[in-house]
Amino acid sequence: MPLQGQYAHAPTVSVTLPCFNAEATLPACLDSLLAQTWRDFEIVAVDDGSTDRTGEVLREYARRDGRVRPVFAAHGGVAAAANLALEKAGGRYVARMDADDLALPERLASQVGWLETRPKVGLVGSRVRFGGDRKAARGYALYVDWTNRQMTSEAIALNRFVESPFAFPSVMFRRELYFEHGGFRSGDFPEDYEFLLRLLDRGVVMEKVDAELLIWNDPPTRLTRNDPRYDPKAFYRVKARYLGRWLAANNRRHPAVGVIGAGRPSRKRSEMLVDHNIEIVEYYDLDPKKIGQVVSGRPVLDRELVPPPGQRFLLSYVASRGAREDIAAFLRSRGYVAGRDWLAVA
Repeated sequence: MPLQGQYAHAPTVSVTLPCFNAEATLPACLDSLLAQTWRDFEIVAVDDGSTDRTGEVLREYARRDGRVRPVFAAHGGVAAAANLALEKAGGRYVARMDADDLALPERLASQVGWLETRPKVGLVGSRVRFGGDRKAARGYALYVDWTNRQMTSEAIALNRFVESPFAFPSVMFRRELYFEHGGFRSGDFPEDYEFLLRLLDRGVVMEKVDAELLIWNDPPTRLTRNDPRYDPKAFYRVKARYLGRWLAANNRRHPAVGVIGAGRPSRKRSEMLVDHNIEIVEYYDLDPKKIGQVVSGRPVLDRELVPPPGQRFLLSYVASRGAREDIAAFLRSRGYVAGRDWLAVA
């Protein structure tokens, strides 16, 4: 499909910006984009049926700068608005943005340069600066710190089942990926995480610019705080589907796996894999109260009894801070290699 669309001269970058009742934060967001050092871009801003002054803000900015292209739609949700923006986009590259975040001045220039010089990379993100209160939102801030450590294509691919390895408003991708793999899907899951998992599943290489290029704000109205599609169960549902596919392709002992973590949360999350034809053979744990039990027909074994590498693929479903690192160190000491013999998935 041609990338020029209705354009005589398509911009290099289309910034796609879904907006819903964003009048309070939208001006600062647009100002940050219009202050970019890279000038050859458009902002395809979809007003998703807002009931506040979002539409008026967009019209005013469009009058001042022709690169702002408002699109008005009935309220259909963020996935529908993001897809409409993609349909209207004319750029070679698509930069995703949210109306409550701020792009730092070199964002577009840095990411265009990255994609221009790395033809095998399909999607690039960046480190981001947490824009909330680190004390009041400590968990969210620590998640941002974690994403900022997932920089290389190897780290991103290996850790995709722990959490989403990107602050999604920081990503830029080649627009042909939309035509090859589709846009954002609506469902009982986070549409941005599903999009990333789908592209990784299909072999798209993803990297990050080693620089802070976005301020990722944390307002109380953020969807990740209020929408059931972003609660932990929703993440684990979509994660289980793509993890099942990954295991079918990479587990030498497929469909059998062992699970490290025999607590109730770990078991509930790992059980989602059963619906994707994965066989959980046993659990491993440290807690002497759990060791020796049989849960759903599966024994709970002391983790010291993990077999040698290659005999059982292991999944770590322990998410508490420090425990994931402890398990990684333990398995390394036994000769396990992440991605070959085991994965952290929580």
